[in-house]
Amino acid sequence: MKKYTIDFSHSTISFSVRHMMISRIHGTFESYNADIVATNIEQMQDTNISFTIAVASVSTKNYDRDVHLVSPDFFDADVYPKIVFTSTYIDKLSEKNFAIHGDLTIKNITKPIVFTTVYTGKGVNPWAQEVFGFQAKAQIDRRDFNLVYNTFLETGGVLISDEIDIVIDLELNPL
Repeated sequence: MKKYTIDFSHSTISFSVRHMMISRIHGTFESYNADIVATNIEQMQDTNISFTIAVASVSTKNYDRDVHLVSPDFFDADVYPKIVFTSTYIDKLSEKNFAIHGDLTIKNITKPIVFTTVYTGKGVNPWAQEVFGFQAKAQIDRRDFNLVYNTFLETGGVLISDEIDIVIDLELNPL
């Protein structure tokens, strides 16, 4: 088994949500860590993945919204400072496509989730270090994790949709 580390300058954990039923708000988490080990990372053989995300590192490029997101109305970061994902198993769908099954914990509520994942390739960076790329996508219903704050709009609909799209772009380096 080989251990891998994230190249943080070339990786992102992002999310988006529909706002007022007409546009999307995008955000990222700026502080996270992962434990990733695999026999063959390209084929995801015997791969174990565990992510820990610092809730207070959320950024939507709007200070007031970010403060609201870490408040008790949403993540309640003082009480629940971390989001955790732990893989349980991985299905190989095709040569470069995988379904990573695992448990996602937000606000001490754990639910199963599946990340549809694409192995985007490997290369060698300018410092002669091997790199591997992946993109993983999933959608969750925020109500499943007690993220229920919302407002009804006079024109119909709600301020914030229930579905949250998650996209993780990773560049990994073997240790």
